[in-house]
Amino acid sequence: MTSTFPNISISTERLVLRPLDEDDVPALADMMNDEQVVAWTTVAHPYTEADARHWITRLAPDERTGGRGIVLAVTEFLTQRLVGVVHLRNTDWRVRSSELAYVIAPWARGEGYASEAALAIAQWLFHDQKFERLELRTAADNTASQQVAQKIGCISEGVLRNAWIARARTDDESWTEVRTDVIVWSLLPEDLAGVSEQLADTDGFTSYSDWN
Repeated sequence: MTSTFPNISISTERLVLRPLDEDDVPALADMMNDEQVVAWTTVAHPYTEADARHWITRLAPDERTGGRGIVLAVTEFLTQRLVGVVHLRNTDWRVRSSELAYVIAPWARGEGYASEAALAIAQWLFHDQKFERLELRTAADNTASQQVAQKIGCISEGVLRNAWIARARTDDESWTEVRTDVIVWSLLPEDLAGVSEQLADTDGFTSYSDWN
């Protein structure tokens, strides 16, 4: 029988990671149309509110119940504003491994939110779900995403050459597809010991199962 992640909410000092709901549709659509998100992800462009609603109501729930991963909204604790999304995907329950992806809204960048959210879900995955490996894949020129991987203690394992298709602006301001290398990162439970005390405080968040 396929294993699944529980419906959860994870709290950190500044953030709450929780399931997406339909109230997130406008903010999610706006975030996914940001140029950095378009450049480094495979999201549709333009990304409509219909696309956001379909992901929230159908694709994300199906991914969790199908055992493939889990999608969580990242929100500010005080304002409840949508900061971003974290996504565990390509989950292998036998190996106890999953891949992490994350997107942060442009207004929230530079505040350490991506690192805080990524570390929180990594700690939950290792401590609560007893997983043994978390993998991240970043495009070779996506330095911001690579910095997040480094901050939470990930180890670079190598480069997959020509393994990703990113998007870049052309002279006429349209988008074109460009091939790029991919850097593979991994995080194991013991790697968390190397993270700074500020980020690695395992008491800095609480998980609530069967959140609704």
